[in-house]
Amino acid sequence: MNQEAEIGKKVRRFRKRRGLTLQHLAAQTGLTQSYLSKVENSDKSPPVSTLLRLAKALKVSISDLFGETETRNPICLVTKSQRREMARPGSDFGYSYETLAYPFANRQMDPYILTIPCTLKKPALLQHEGEEMMFVVRGRFKVFLGETELILKEGDCLYFDSSIPHHGISLGKTEAKVLVVLYSPNHP
Repeated sequence: MNQEAEIGKKVRRFRKRRGLTLQHLAAQTGLTQSYLSKVENSDKSPPVSTLLRLAKALKVSISDLFGETETRNPICLVTKSQRREMARPGSDFGYSYETLAYPFANRQMDPYILTIPCTLKKPALLQHEGEEMMFVVRGRFKVFLGETELILKEGDCLYFDSSIPHHGISLGKTEAKVLVVLYSPNHP
């Protein structure tokens, strides 16, 4: 079974364990019951920002949603072959992402590699608590932060308050790869 299907099952399991209905979880997260049902049934691939909201509402860590076995070790190595793709290209929010530090217990930051296809023209608007860093590994990437538009090229780094509504698109004829690190001050 793929990782996305597993996340949906875990969301449902944690929701039921906490005695929450879809209606209650929707009220706590600001997501619709319909959307949450689709996530639980693996019909929707939620972006990282949505997973952070779900984890917070369910009082679990994002690692718990990913089904990561956490052991406290001060060092965590995830080789290229061990990365986990969490959403397929063409998903509702338009990009794919891979987790990079999933085995590290109680981490304060969540690093990912985003792959943004050059065909994506209208990505989902993201907004979540905390801070975010973006480092362009390959390609060119246009970021929309509230009313501000920035063009980032390979090697550029952007750090911002992630409560500002944001999204981005790849520029040019090739996909963009971006290292993203999310920090949430209330990380479980």
